[in-house]
Amino acid sequence: MNLEQKILAKLRFFSPDKQKEVLNFIEFLDSKNSANKTYLEEDLQGIRTRLVTLGKVLLNEDNIRKQLASRESELHDKEE
Repeated sequence: MNLEQKILAKLRFFSPDKQKEVLNFIEFLDSKNSANKTYLEEDLQGIRTRLVTLGKVLLNEDNIRKQLASRESELHDKEE
């Protein structure tokens, strides 16, 4: 029996009032998690905006791959 099945099995024996308390708690946890994600997204967007304002060039996925390949090549050359 997995965790979800265990929770549901126990929940079935709770009164409707207790089931509502469990639901409220789950919704609280979900909103807390969502709020944290929102703050992180806002922080990251703020950092991005400041970097662009400072004239920094942001890397896209392709440029990141090229930089990684270049660095791996440099490491390989140093090993030889």
